Parts: sequence; C-alpha cells; structure tokens
Amino acid sequence: MSGSRKYSVSLPEDLAEAVRAHVGPGGFSAYVAEALEHRVAMDKLGEIVADFETDNDALTRHEVEEARSALRRDHRRGDGVAA
Repeated sequence: MSGSRKYSVSLPEDLAEAVRAHVGPGGFSAYVAEALEHRVAMDKLGEIVADFETDNDALTRHEVEEARSALRRDHRRGDGVAA
C-alpha cells in the first residue's frame, strides 16, 4: 500500500466503538483500511464476474463455490485478492 493520508469519515458510533474494543486504540485505522481493501476487491470481483457473464453463460453454483474455496485458501495463506 502506498503512503497514508488522513481522512475524516462518519461512522455509526456503536460500530466504531465495537471496532475500537476489538483492536484497541492503535489498530483502528489499520482495521478500517483492511475492511476497505476487502470491499474494493469484492467490488472489482463483482465487475469481473459481470463482465465475464456478458460474453459467456452465467457461472454455475459449483463454479462459484470453487472460486470461493480458492479465495479462502489464498486468504489463509496471506495472498488475499489483488486489488
């Protein structure tokens, strides 16, 4: 990830406090950044699937489950989804 920049965002108080309680005062920004990275990756994946399905048959449930399984294995290894 490139350098950091400070942003101001509004969050539901109960959600922010739950995160802070989970990660402690020093881990809040890293936790939010990781959540945003995950969301961006999932959005990109959705775009890839939609683009694929415009030119091909829709993915079968089996194909989707195989992809989910592969992503979980990559995530456990620390590879994650390239954003």
